[in-house]
Amino acid sequence: MYKLALFVLLVLAVAAFFYFDAGQYLSLDYFAAQRQALEAWREGQPLLAALLYAGLYIVVTALSLPGAAVLTLAGGALFGFGWALLIVSFASTIGATLAFIISRTLFRQWVQQRFEPYLSTINSGIEKDGAFYLFTLRLVPLFPFFVINLVMGLMPIRIWSFYWVSQLGMLAGTAVYVNAGTQLGRLDSVGDIFSPALIGSFVALGIFPWLAKVMIAWFKDRRRLAPFRKPDFFDNNLLVIGAGSAGLVSAYIAAMVKAKVTLVEKHKMGGDCLNTGCVPSKALIRSSRINHYLSRASEFGIEGVNGVVNFPEVMRRVDRVISQIEPHDSVERYTELGVNCVQGEAKIISPWEVKIGNEVQSARNIIIASGGRPQVPDIEGLDAIDYLTSDTIWQLAQQPRHLLVVGGGPVGCELAQAFVRLGSRVTMVVRSELLPKEDLDVSTEIKQQFEREGIDVLCRHQLLALENKRGKYSATLSHSGGESTIEFDQLLFAVGRQANTENMGLETVGIERTETGTVAVDDNLRTDCPTIYACGDVAGPYQFTHVASHQAWYAAVNSLFGSFRKFKVDYSVIPWVTFTDPEAARVGLNEQEAMQQGIQYELTVFALDDLDRAIADSETQGFIKVLTAVNSDRILGVSIVGYHASELITEYILAMKHGLGLNKILATIHIYPTFSEANKYVAGEWKKQRKPEFLLRLAEKFHRYKRNA
Repeated sequence: MYKLALFVLLVLAVAAFFYFDAGQYLSLDYFAAQRQALEAWREGQPLLAALLYAGLYIVVTALSLPGAAVLTLAGGALFGFGWALLIVSFASTIGATLAFIISRTLFRQWVQQRFEPYLSTINSGIEKDGAFYLFTLRLVPLFPFFVINLVMGLMPIRIWSFYWVSQLGMLAGTAVYVNAGTQLGRLDSVGDIFSPALIGSFVALGIFPWLAKVMIAWFKDRRRLAPFRKPDFFDNNLLVIGAGSAGLVSAYIAAMVKAKVTLVEKHKMGGDCLNTGCVPSKALIRSSRINHYLSRASEFGIEGVNGVVNFPEVMRRVDRVISQIEPHDSVERYTELGVNCVQGEAKIISPWEVKIGNEVQSARNIIIASGGRPQVPDIEGLDAIDYLTSDTIWQLAQQPRHLLVVGGGPVGCELAQAFVRLGSRVTMVVRSELLPKEDLDVSTEIKQQFEREGIDVLCRHQLLALENKRGKYSATLSHSGGESTIEFDQLLFAVGRQANTENMGLETVGIERTETGTVAVDDNLRTDCPTIYACGDVAGPYQFTHVASHQAWYAAVNSLFGSFRKFKVDYSVIPWVTFTDPEAARVGLNEQEAMQQGIQYELTVFALDDLDRAIADSETQGFIKVLTAVNSDRILGVSIVGYHASELITEYILAMKHGLGLNKILATIHIYPTFSEANKYVAGEWKKQRKPEFLLRLAEKFHRYKRNA
């Protein structure tokens, strides 16, 4: 209510200003005509004149009314340079701060919620360097001061920071105006102040902070590198450590722009994704899904079908799939592209040098793309158990009879379902809920499917201890009911991943790590060491192959061409999928994140059991859930649970990346009958919820009239 009252008062005040033509009293002509009377009044009551002048200046500035420039000139004419500079400097800053507070009070929350996806990068920049940006804007008079006041009120900058930076930044401009005011009799208009030379001086003042920032950064980098001897020449333009997704893309980009690049890998080309992650897991999931389809054959009118799982052959198929994809990431291919591929363990010995075995390679810049590895918790009795991780599970020769999966994230869920569909008994131990980063309705849908397939999902359970009694494994679990024991014959840890940063020489060049153990990088993926960048799982914050590839472009381009221009990594639209059945896909915000961040949204849901193609394929489980901005079709986020969710989500990724709303999706022709039609139906549901009832009633009356005419 107070916001409404404040808004009404402001509107009335501004309306009164223009209605009564108060602007005529803030013109050069008026002051020229009244100058002698005003000077006489000021001489008779100097203190009162100064206070009233300051009060008028504050009001005009706070309400963003026209006339502040003329008031400044008048101040110089009435009070002289010194006193006018003092009064105007404080009055203008106080007024500007009041305008800032008014803008923040009335509009900040609405603007931030309405344009949140577009403002995230700006907000982070203002939080980091807001004072610097404000100071630069204050120095350049080509930017209207009242606009700066109002816009900054919408941004995440502290009131005190805004005040003192404005006080300091406006001082030079105020001095010029006040000085011009002392010569008021010689000026015919405000425009006379802006001679080319004077504008050039202001622009130089505005550019100076940017130049100063560049120089400070240059001296900082120089000081950072001073303890190390720089090579007289370099073997490479770029040296990349790690040949997973991030390293391969970095090396590929460098080779494509004709840079000399060396790629170092201590194990296998392709990294985790090819050898122990995405590729083998999807191959295993496919085999398990085929067996599951066989068990469902009677649903489709096919009788007498029984699958017999040959587990060693399933694992051999996984190996064959890896072998078929392997040439895409092979040494031969990258050598043909112009990349110098070296096998060995890399250790950084200076900002420009890496030791590989007994050889030292130098490079202008280095990219760390060493990836990550599965975490293994410190559990009592762990040493007595021959446990598995997502790295080692592919070495299994025999199918587990009872697989105990610890962890309910994407890896744990995918592998648990794959093994139960191949015939293993599977128990999952999960600290909270399955897929804790997803909304509860998403994880509940997956959990219910798991339970239908026979997986024993123990949510809110914690593994306390392990025991091996003459080859028989057991685990002690804690939960709300106390403790319990479960027997198993294979244990899989799927509790997350950690960055590979050990024994790489990071300490030698002073590269810091974050609290989560990843290499600390800035928005350009540069580490504390100016010549070294990092990307992929080793840098975070997302541990997905597609994000590693995305980061690699920025790391490669910034390292090779950063002296000309640097690019900040764009994390605005990051999608991911958990490849269970049904699949769980997401891009952007979900409901729990929106609520945590205080972002208002509108929700539209379409259940797949109402889709013709889903009914025809007997794949009706799941839904599409879209979050949109309030009173807008702008998409904030999408969660999909269902058959081929990983494919359905792509349309929303494209829409969010390029600012397309649900109206555009609704207006797009989708082939019938396909699963992608569901996206159009979601948009239709959104539109239906906003149908113009008044116009429809008028249309109904019109048609009734036409029938009776």
